[in-house]
Amino acid sequence: MISFLITWLVAAISLVITAYLVPGLSVASFWAAAVAAIVMGLVNAIVKPILVLFTLPLTILTLGLFLLVVNAITLGLVGYLTPGFYVAGFFPALLGSIVLSLVSGLIGRFVQESSQEV
Repeated sequence: MISFLITWLVAAISLVITAYLVPGLSVASFWAAAVAAIVMGLVNAIVKPILVLFTLPLTILTLGLFLLVVNAITLGLVGYLTPGFYVAGFFPALLGSIVLSLVSGLIGRFVQESSQEV
């Protein structure tokens, strides 16, 4: 249960940092980011596999680069479904998905290293 809460907090903090770094993304409050992190988890668990399956031929044709577009679509969907989290368009969603994966990876690595030291 603790690992779930830590993962949720890392995702929310990553969303706040990404919204600060990427123009076109905005988060009204930390609670909006926390709700957006939950919605993002649900969208990634339910909608993203369906999108990946339907776009598999295009993903193979582009050697996997189309997955960036799928990630942007899912981030835009999270922005549409979450009050307080706004995505201004496709290109901010594309850049935001890239920055979000980098930021959450860095924070996740930092949290993982600090939990191993204890």
